[in-house]
Amino acid sequence: MTGTRLTIISGCSGGGKSTLLLALAARGYATVEEPGRRIVAEELAGEGRALPWVNPQGFARRAFDLALADLTAVEDANEWVFFDRGLGDAMAALQHCGAEVPDGAEALAIFDPLVFMAPPWPEIYQQDAARRHGFAAAVAEYERLCTFYPAQGFTVITLPKAPVAERVEAILAQNAAD
Repeated sequence: MTGTRLTIISGCSGGGKSTLLLALAARGYATVEEPGRRIVAEELAGEGRALPWVNPQGFARRAFDLALADLTAVEDANEWVFFDRGLGDAMAALQHCGAEVPDGAEALAIFDPLVFMAPPWPEIYQQDAARRHGFAAAVAEYERLCTFYPAQGFTVITLPKAPVAERVEAILAQNAAD
């Protein structure tokens, strides 16, 4: 993974992370879609046994496994790769459920030490078929993540509540500062 920079974009559910990843992809950066959204889509099309509102622990375990698979998929990358949530968020969810974090958690150490956090932003928050929880639950998750990442040795950088282009520039400017 020489020359690869793996960066996590985490934060509040409904805080604009997926939109931000789309903008980064449009600028030519490699991105990895949020595991949770992919799992929910699969579960809604199937039996729905690992939906976060049905089986939070099963959902978190699947998110963890999918996040590890995402890392394997980019192991030959030689570029900056942005992850919408991913391994750290899945680990935080497992901890929140009281579950043991499975083998593979050490892979979190290969990520860039900066984690970009999308803060709670009620003006853009929307519930949908995959995001059934309310804004208060999203804020509680955000607060857990803001505690989780520093405890793992990461530095959290809060993204501005600004148009997506400004958010992209905030991330890319941090790269220039490193």
